[in-house]
Amino acid sequence: MGLNTLSGRFLILTVIFVMLAEIMIFVPSIARFREDYLLLRLERAQIASLAVLANDMIDPELEAELLDSAGVYNVVLRRNDSSQLVLSSPMDAMVDSRFDLREAPATTLMWDAVKRLFDTQPRVVTLLGQPVREGGMLIEVTMNTGRLRMAMIDYGLNILLLSAVISAITAVLLFIAVRGIIVLPIKRVVSVMQAYARAPEDARTVIMPDSSVRELREAEDALASMQQEITGALRQKERLAQLGGAVAKISHDLRNILTVTQLMADRMEGIEDPTVKRIAPKLISSVSRAVNLCESTLAFGRAEEPTPNLDQFALPPLVRDVVESERLAAGADCPVIIKDDVPDTMNIIADAEQLHRILSNLVRNARQAVAANMDAGSVTIGASETEQEWCLHVQDTGPGLPAKARDNLFTAFQGNARKGGTGLGLTISAELVRGHGGRLELAESNENGTCFAIYLPKETA
Repeated sequence: MGLNTLSGRFLILTVIFVMLAEIMIFVPSIARFREDYLLLRLERAQIASLAVLANDMIDPELEAELLDSAGVYNVVLRRNDSSQLVLSSPMDAMVDSRFDLREAPATTLMWDAVKRLFDTQPRVVTLLGQPVREGGMLIEVTMNTGRLRMAMIDYGLNILLLSAVISAITAVLLFIAVRGIIVLPIKRVVSVMQAYARAPEDARTVIMPDSSVRELREAEDALASMQQEITGALRQKERLAQLGGAVAKISHDLRNILTVTQLMADRMEGIEDPTVKRIAPKLISSVSRAVNLCESTLAFGRAEEPTPNLDQFALPPLVRDVVESERLAAGADCPVIIKDDVPDTMNIIADAEQLHRILSNLVRNARQAVAANMDAGSVTIGASETEQEWCLHVQDTGPGLPAKARDNLFTAFQGNARKGGTGLGLTISAELVRGHGGRLELAESNENGTCFAIYLPKETA
C-alpha cells in the first residue's frame, strides 16, 4: 500500500483528523483534570482539619503528616461566621496567585490550566473552595503547584498515547471498510475499463452494474451506457466501412459504364433531329455529372472529400441548370413545380460543381417530399446576400419533416425523411458546405413546408 493510493491517503488523513480532534478536546480535558486535582486537595485538607477539630491538641509530627498527605501548607476553615487556621506549616515562598474554585467559569479554568502547563516554575497559590457535605462556609488552603504540573504532564502524555492508539485502531478499521466499500469496487470498474479498451467490440467486456453504493452504482450505470453506445457506434462504423468498400467497387464499375454512355451521348450531338439536339446536351451534362459523382464516391470511400475549387461565377445559370435537370428527372406528369427565384445579377464565389450537387440534392429531396404527399406543390430556389455571406435557400410546400428526421438530420443512415432513403445526401451536402467554410441549416419545417438554407461566407474569397 503506497501513500499515493486512495487507501494510503485515507489512512493518513484518518490519523491526522483523529489527532486534531484529540487536540481540540485536550484543553478542556486538562482543565478538568486540574480542577479535579485541586478539589481533591481541598477535600483532603478538609478531612485533615476535621481530625484536628475533633482533638484540640495534636502532635506537630502528626500535623505535618496530615498536611503532607493533603499536599498543602496550611488550612483555613470558615465555620459559624468565623475563620480558623486549623493546620499550618512553614512555606518556602510567598503566595503568587489566588484561585477561587467556587463557580469558576469554564474559560477561566481552561486559561489557568494552559498557563500552569507551560509555566515551568513552581508557584505557591491559595485555593478557595466550598467544603464538602456542608463542612463549613469556606475552606482555604495554600499549596505548591510543582506536583500539579507534573500530574498534568503525566495526564497529557496518557491522553496523547491513548489518542495515538485510538487513531491507529480507527484508521485501520476505516481502511478496511473503505477498501471493501469503495476501493475494491473502483478497482473493479478500472479493470473493466481496461478490458474494454483492449477489445471494445466484445460485448462481454461491458460492465454489469452490481454495486450497492448509490454513487458507485450510478457510475457503473453511466459506464455501461457509454460502453454500449461506443460498441454500437463501432459496429455501425465497421458496417459503414464495409459498405463503403462495396460502394467504391460499384462506383468504379459504374464509372466505366457511364464513360461508354458518355461517348455514345457525344455522338448523339451530331444527329440533326431537333429533339435530340435539345436533349443531348442535358444528357451529356447529366452523364458527366454522374461520372464525377462516381469519382467523388471513390474519394468519399477514402474518407476524404475534394477541396473546393473556389471561383467566381454567375449563380442564375447554375440554378437554371439544376431546375431544368430536376424537371426532366421528374417527368412531364409530375405535379410538382420547380421554380427559380434567384436575382439575375447575382455572382458568387464557390465550387460550381459541388454547389450544383448540393442544390440538386436539396431540390430532389424537396420534390420527392412534395410528390409523396400526393398533392400539387412547388419547390423554389432563392438567394440573397449580406455584407458577410451569401444565403441560398430551397423552399418546398411539402408536409414538413418528421421529428425523427429533424433529430438526426445530418447523420448518415438516420436522417432519412422518406421510406427507402439513406440520409447520405444531406450528410454529404453538409460536408461540402462545411468545406466552403459555410453551414447548411434547417431554416424551418412545419405543415406548410420545409426550407433549407445554405450560408457561404464571403471571407473565403
